[in-house]
Amino acid sequence: MAAALAAPAALARATSSRRASGLKDSTEIISPGGKLRFELAWRDSPSLTYRIAFIDRRAKVQDLAGKSVIGSSPIIETSQLGIVVDSVDLGQGAHVTRTDSYRVNESYGWRGVHSKAINRSSGARISVVHRESKTAYIIDVRVFDDGVAFRHVIPGGDRQRVPDEANSFAIPAGSCLWYHDFEGHYEGIHAKKDILQVQSGEWAAPPLTIKLPAGTGYASITEAALFNYGGMGLQADGKGGFRARLGHAQPISYPFRLRYGVEEGQRLSSPAAITGTITTPWRVVMAGGDLNTLVNCDIVNNLCPPPDRALFPLGCNTDWVRPGRAVWKYLDGGENTLDGMKEFSKLAGQLGFEYNVVEGFWQKWTQDQMRELVEYSRRFNVRIWFWKHSKDLRTREAREGFFRLCSDLGVAGAKIDFFDHEAKEIVDLYQALLEAAARHKIMLDFHGANKPTGEARTWPNELTREGIRGLEYRNMQTRATHNTTLPFTRMLAGPADYTPMIFGERRRETSWAHQIGSAVILTSPLLVYGAHPKSILENPAAEVIKSIPSVWDETIALPICEIGEIAAFARRNGGQWFLGVMNGATERTVKIGLSFLGPGGYQGTLVRDRQDNAAAVVVEDARVKKSDVLAIELRAGGGFVGRFSPLPGGTGESRH
Repeated sequence: MAAALAAPAALARATSSRRASGLKDSTEIISPGGKLRFELAWRDSPSLTYRIAFIDRRAKVQDLAGKSVIGSSPIIETSQLGIVVDSVDLGQGAHVTRTDSYRVNESYGWRGVHSKAINRSSGARISVVHRESKTAYIIDVRVFDDGVAFRHVIPGGDRQRVPDEANSFAIPAGSCLWYHDFEGHYEGIHAKKDILQVQSGEWAAPPLTIKLPAGTGYASITEAALFNYGGMGLQADGKGGFRARLGHAQPISYPFRLRYGVEEGQRLSSPAAITGTITTPWRVVMAGGDLNTLVNCDIVNNLCPPPDRALFPLGCNTDWVRPGRAVWKYLDGGENTLDGMKEFSKLAGQLGFEYNVVEGFWQKWTQDQMRELVEYSRRFNVRIWFWKHSKDLRTREAREGFFRLCSDLGVAGAKIDFFDHEAKEIVDLYQALLEAAARHKIMLDFHGANKPTGEARTWPNELTREGIRGLEYRNMQTRATHNTTLPFTRMLAGPADYTPMIFGERRRETSWAHQIGSAVILTSPLLVYGAHPKSILENPAAEVIKSIPSVWDETIALPICEIGEIAAFARRNGGQWFLGVMNGATERTVKIGLSFLGPGGYQGTLVRDRQDNAAAVVVEDARVKKSDVLAIELRAGGGFVGRFSPLPGGTGESRH
């Protein structure tokens, strides 16, 4: 694992260095395109501080000396930057001795919102010494055009030490926030609050999304490369900011109390020791002038190491790692029997779906019965995933036995459930599971999980994880608002197994068209449908649903998007485009231009709300081109899906 986590030398090309004699009281890093600025200061405060801002080269302001300087808009105001090691805050009374700059510039195959990720940043390794303890360490910073990330690296030989958090994030006054607490672990409902309404001590499970004041843009705070460390939560300081807190300090969630008990929670509430060098996860602030920038931000996965080529020769395109669509019996009826699952596999084949996710009742079967389902399903080009409780996989022997069984049977993947905590011990379990599964060529879907932090770049066999309040929650009364919030909050961290689309009462106030739109917008390379496959086949929009892919080559979050109000995405797979819209709680009519289409004509299939019946859709055929504008009437909780296939002579690709 150590080798897998090493940064590729080709990406970290040193560009310059400065010793303390050349430094003043701060150091500044500008993003490659000149859009963002990160500044670290150390002499005007007892602790190291930082701030992040958009650069506005069109605006000039005067500094305190009356000199004209380039204008900027704050993303994060002056905030504390530090780390506690063995109860000593190494950011207090510290000074910078050297700055070594470097650049990162690469692209790589990806899956989800687009098929190619761009990793381009200005970096600096800032050497720091804590005066009192004489501890020398590195603050590693990378500034992208769409965000900033920083981490601490403290050398340590073979010593065992206990790290804790000392970073904070001061939010600009006038900002609006979306976040949820930890009562449901990472399966909460986001509250919308002005920063002045946030009370001291409130908890926020990242990503925490911010609409910055005066129309300057958006930001979202989360973390990346969570390995060998406790996960990061956020706690309000009552002064317009949040402090980072590690997993051991977070409140124990209801799911954890229910499954493991209060005493086990108390055991995990002590900070964990780390042997050798302490390398923290990256603290990430994504930022952009619009929501499309956040939706397409690659920072979280960029900061994770590439995969081990011995396990994944072609990275995320390795042959046994195959995104796809799945049926699932749990939400919408079906028999917990071998015959019931054979029927589901048959129906999955009729849908053209690739997988059938089988809940834990498979464990009551004989191996002959398991093999019977696997072989029967293959007749319909469908493969099987098995559910498993994480408590049964806590030892190396248990993991080896389970993944060997899956491999021997020809099972494609495992859905592993009920983690419900992000203390270091649980984070280590994720890594052990990913490594063991990779050796046996088994894909994974984590449920009862924390937010993703880019692990799927290092371990492409992680196709998705939950960490979201999805359709498993039956009694939500604000599903339309919730669904139109998720693409700009939780989904910014990575794919989510929301299990979209259902046509029965569980959809609550949302319409059928909204539910179909959720399969287009709520990204998951393993796209597990909540609806019974028979109800999908019988839906008037079945042919459109069957054609929705689980990964995309291109995504555009359209300008009409508004957090908690409306989500509208144009997405391309190959030459085919989809337009997905989920509406919030207010009915509206919108006009959407089709300028994202490529040249030439397209055959369109449009799935609209039926205005007199939420449990119905209107399906229309239309010829369209990129100069056309669609008028779409949306019910409260309504939606829309358009599929556009290029007519002969067109390519389907646009120049966005």
